Amino acid sequence: MMRVALDSDANGAGLKASLLAYLQSRPETEAVDLAYLTGRQGEDYPDVALNMGKEILRKRFERGILICGTGLGMAIAANKIPGIYAGCCHDAYSAERLAKSNDAQVMTMGALVIGCEAAKKIAEIWLNSSFDGGRSLPKVLRTREIEKEFWKMEPDDKADLQNVD
Repeated sequence: MMRVALDSDANGAGLKASLLAYLQSRPETEAVDLAYLTGRQGEDYPDVALNMGKEILRKRFERGILICGTGLGMAIAANKIPGIYAGCCHDAYSAERLAKSNDAQVMTMGALVIGCEAAKKIAEIWLNSSFDGGRSLPKVLRTREIEKEFWKMEPDDKADLQNVD
């Protein structure tokens, strides 16, 4: 059984509730609402994405779905966490490729961009897809090498990148 975490900001709450109910009805999925923002003031989607990323890195969940207005902010925030790979999907092909070609553990969606029924189908396709390796493996490995290169940098080195053409 695949453990899947879901969470959202205020813009994504309705779509999250619909998607959560759908995924909980699937016998092959254990879907959990992290509800990070419940009772919290002054926090928003970057904090939601950070919490989700930590849960996945701790191996509490195999995959996660984050929802905001467009899905874009959540994807950017999630991708700032070393070891987390996220992509925004609003169509079936992208969802399949997110798993099969990119080995991403997090999918993001925009509640202001996609309807509930389409989101359910796209989530199902993504959850039923797994990394193929093949021609994509060298690209995924290279992406991870680039990520590790920047982990090693000192803060002053990162500041110097602002001057790069």
